[in-house]
Amino acid sequence: MAQPLVIAYHLIWTAYGWWLPNDPRGSNSQTIRSDIIADLGELHLGRKAVLPAGKIVRQFYEDAAELLKHPLLTFDESSRKLIAEPFGEVMEEQRYTCYACAIMPDHVHIIIRKHKHTAEDIADHLKEASRERLIKAGQRAATHPTWLAGHGWKVFLDHPDEVRRTIRYVEQNPIKSGLPAQSWGFVKRYDDWPLHPGHSPHSPYARRLREAGRYP
Repeated sequence: MAQPLVIAYHLIWTAYGWWLPNDPRGSNSQTIRSDIIADLGELHLGRKAVLPAGKIVRQFYEDAAELLKHPLLTFDESSRKLIAEPFGEVMEEQRYTCYACAIMPDHVHIIIRKHKHTAEDIADHLKEASRERLIKAGQRAATHPTWLAGHGWKVFLDHPDEVRRTIRYVEQNPIKSGLPAQSWGFVKRYDDWPLHPGHSPHSPYARRLREAGRYP
């Protein structure tokens, strides 16, 4: 049975130092490359089913802050607005379609419609543009990495139901953390693409869904 085609990417990446390989909540890292960081605890591959208490996570990062090469920094409201500006510029320049975005104090969630660029390239473009803007505004030193190295995490979404569910999750992220709901000008209302009104029931995507028993 053919699998449905990917229609959107849920991209997640963290600020520098905020999701280390031996994070007590688990991580996607398979190795700890720094002996100094290794002293903080053992590696646990994958997100733990039962998460540790918040005070344990906070203590872990308080200890980590003393060992990291660069300061462990977060994004305040002004920084989050600065990050959003180049995000919008990159969206327009590269013609990315964004369905949701949450810029948090220590990480970012963003949903992008499938594009000719890979998920990794999209994340890289957004990270680099926002880092440059923060440096230019004096919010970060040029020597500070700003974002965690690598491309972060990506989840491939292959059905409008998954896109809508993930949009709700991303939109709730700030609220659950005690921040105001976020509304960015570059975020577009999801129209159920590629099952939007007027779509062809004979498109390659519709055929794949039908074969998988998931159409409409």
